[in-house]
Amino acid sequence: MPSSTLDQSQFDSIPSCIESFKNGEFLVVLDDPSRENEADLIIAAESITKEQMAFMVRHSSGLICAPISAALTDKYALPQMVAKTEDPRGTAYTVSVDASHESVTTGISAHDRSLACRTLADPSATAASFRRPGHVLPCYRAPVVSASAGATPRPPPSSAAWPARSRRA
Repeated sequence: MPSSTLDQSQFDSIPSCIESFKNGEFLVVLDDPSRENEADLIIAAESITKEQMAFMVRHSSGLICAPISAALTDKYALPQMVAKTEDPRGTAYTVSVDASHESVTTGISAHDRSLACRTLADPSATAASFRRPGHVLPCYRAPVVSASAGATPRPPPSSAAWPARSRRA
């Protein structure tokens, strides 16, 4: 839908969205039509349940991404998936992960993927808390560089889920 046809009254306020996010509710975050023109289904990783994960997988593409800060990529020893991204938007994925926990089986189940997300959000987690490769794709903010514009200031819609400390410039 072109942005000129969007009515701002169709959207919830930022404070309302923050409250919903804190309450463990899903948010649908819309991208700008001039970017990818998509919507991201986001939820707080720290409290995601297997039922919520199953809903995400069933009602989306099934690719589960977990935005984390660049500092956490170091803490968890998660290298970039590729040395140089060919994605024109500069998506910075790390190697995929599963939680390294006795209850994890194949890593693909809703239980296993929700546990991986909760572990990524756990301040006490370490590099040993994860198995690599896995079924959840951590991504982090990296500047997008183009020949004409330099670093692109507009982050992707998934950045709404990034910790506030990783959004500070």
